[in-house]
Amino acid sequence: MRKPGKSQTRQRILKFIHDFVDDRGYAPTVRDILRGCSLSSTAVVQHHLNVLEREGYIHRDPEVFRSIQLLDRKNTIRVPLLGSIAAGEPIPVPSSETWTSEAIEVLQLTEELTQGKEVYALKVNGLSMMDALIDDGDIVLMEPANTAEDGDVVAAWLKDKQEVTLKRFFQETGRICLQPANSQMKPIYVNPEDIEIQGRVIGVIRKL
Repeated sequence: MRKPGKSQTRQRILKFIHDFVDDRGYAPTVRDILRGCSLSSTAVVQHHLNVLEREGYIHRDPEVFRSIQLLDRKNTIRVPLLGSIAAGEPIPVPSSETWTSEAIEVLQLTEELTQGKEVYALKVNGLSMMDALIDDGDIVLMEPANTAEDGDVVAAWLKDKQEVTLKRFFQETGRICLQPANSQMKPIYVNPEDIEIQGRVIGVIRKL
């Protein structure tokens, strides 16, 4: 990593971005940098990011969430954030206005985080998967799938209720168990013909 200009602050910011991406697989936000580099305001962060971009160290896309790209690394993937999913009580399946092939936002993630797969992202509402380290406000990365193995965390469409939920999948005799990862919540039991798997969780972007 070459060092930017003479500013120790920009060197510290650039190192923080590299370390953050290495550790998490996605870029920090301005507020992440504000806290991580102990800077005085978001305006100060924006100023230094603007300089780093002009000097050719980073690139940012205003239409992409967490869009800071390190220009010495090319292995990033654009992942669509398609909507929200309940991790608690099921919620109605989003309509075509709220859950479509057009992304609400786009995430810029590393190939390591996406595991080289075609994935989409959903924002989590609820606390039923908190013991699986999936909290309210987190973003889950979903591999499109219509089948699941026991123990997989899945997006499950409950056909009879026209509702979707995020739970751990288990097959039992004559029924499917959708198990929350929260001891305060009860599992959901459904007939196999009343459930459709929409995807499997392969990664989590945690809310800071």
